Amino acid sequence: MPLYLIRRCAEWIPREDLRCVGPKRRGIYVLYRKHGHLPPSRRGVKHRYDRYDVLYIGMADTSIRGRLRSHAQSKRKRAWTHCSVYEVWPNITADQIRELEGLFRHIYRRDRRANLLNLQKSFQAVKQIREDDLSKW
Repeated sequence: MPLYLIRRCAEWIPREDLRCVGPKRRGIYVLYRKHGHLPPSRRGVKHRYDRYDVLYIGMADTSIRGRLRSHAQSKRKRAWTHCSVYEVWPNITADQIRELEGLFRHIYRRDRRANLLNLQKSFQAVKQIREDDLSKW
């Protein structure tokens, strides 16, 4: 088992390919907006210089595909072009998925792009364990 929490992932999936995400997958997902345009001869080819801005980080404890579909229909979140999906192992609880999501949102809370769609500004559990004085570690 290479990772303790994450079973498998797929990254930078075009929005048009949501049907490829299997049903009943649980875990974390990220919505991105792709920047940069390739010339027509290079379109459709993954390029190592493609840039993706994080717009939103979310979780699904029943169906990632369902959450992605709802975001695809949302007027507020329509700016995303791609997504990444991180499926958790079956033994990971919904509370553990929420903790992962909360941590990632906490990390991105001051990013000017990601913060536009993430309503949760910080993760209270991180605030409770925060100790900035490293001499106390």
